[in-house]
Amino acid sequence: MNADLLKRLCETPGVPGHEHRVRDLITAEVEDMFDEVRVDTLGSLLCRRDANKADAPKIMLLCHMDEIGFLVSHISKEGYLYLQPVGGFDPRNLFSRRVLVCTDDGDFKGVMNPGGKPIHISAPEDRKKVPQVGEFFVDLGMGKAAHDVVKVGDFVVMDEPFMEIGEKYVSKALDNRIACWLGIEVMRKLGDAGRGAEIHVAFTTQEEVGLRGARTAAYAVRPDIGLGIDVTLSCDTPGIPEKDATTKQGEGFGLHVRDSSFIADKALVKDIEQLAIKNGIPYQRTMLASGGQDGAAAQQAAAGARAVGITVGTRYIHTVTEMIHKTDLQAALDITSAYLAEY
Repeated sequence: MNADLLKRLCETPGVPGHEHRVRDLITAEVEDMFDEVRVDTLGSLLCRRDANKADAPKIMLLCHMDEIGFLVSHISKEGYLYLQPVGGFDPRNLFSRRVLVCTDDGDFKGVMNPGGKPIHISAPEDRKKVPQVGEFFVDLGMGKAAHDVVKVGDFVVMDEPFMEIGEKYVSKALDNRIACWLGIEVMRKLGDAGRGAEIHVAFTTQEEVGLRGARTAAYAVRPDIGLGIDVTLSCDTPGIPEKDATTKQGEGFGLHVRDSSFIADKALVKDIEQLAIKNGIPYQRTMLASGGQDGAAAQQAAAGARAVGITVGTRYIHTVTEMIHKTDLQAALDITSAYLAEY
């Protein structure tokens, strides 16, 4: 398993609207894999491999590049940075974080904390309050000089390393650099198979703020079949009822059949399920009560497409400790390449 690629993808910063560094990394990796590679108006990387026959079906893999993060919205006269989120954060996970402020002229390390009193001088009732995201600020340690290097609109990501522990990978931005990894490694594994279909791999932008890049990309491609490649919840941890687990780590890829953005094509779900059984690939059906993914954009583009989600269960999602099981990632790779090889 190409862990080095996954590490580089996860550690490369790129929030909605600022995915260019991730895109550049992917562009270098997919050289010679496709017949056409281009960047669309919203910044998505659209890669096409032609079929060996006319009137071949179009199959589109949608893999979003962006991670949740922040944009600098204000710089105080003292040099503290205030932020607006791009993506969904639980403020309980933001205390005392190391961050990276990314500018056109370089990156600067900083720390994020909420305004207010530290533990030594705060009252018990103060310590029970959970600040809102807008109450957090970034300290670059340079005082007023921050005005010389940071502008409103620069972006901020968590500054945490990728690591391997036991049978797991842990990192910020596994959501959704997992899909970027799969989009690359599936094509590498596929080789020259699957030439009966026109294959499009779209590395999309701005998923975390409303599937924006996937919508424009899907309208451009107009696929017959859309595979939304993403992570999903793995709440198989203490304190969560079994019925809310969504997936259990180590039990295979997630065959995603529903969330609040789409309902998967029933026949396509069955086809992939039977293929997984035939090839001995572990899987689990998944549903989410809320949330969405890029497969919905493919399903609803132009005259529509048949769509389904291929997902990898992830613990502690939207934190710096996102965790996946290696065997689940391998299963997602195996089923996606097996499905494409059927054509």
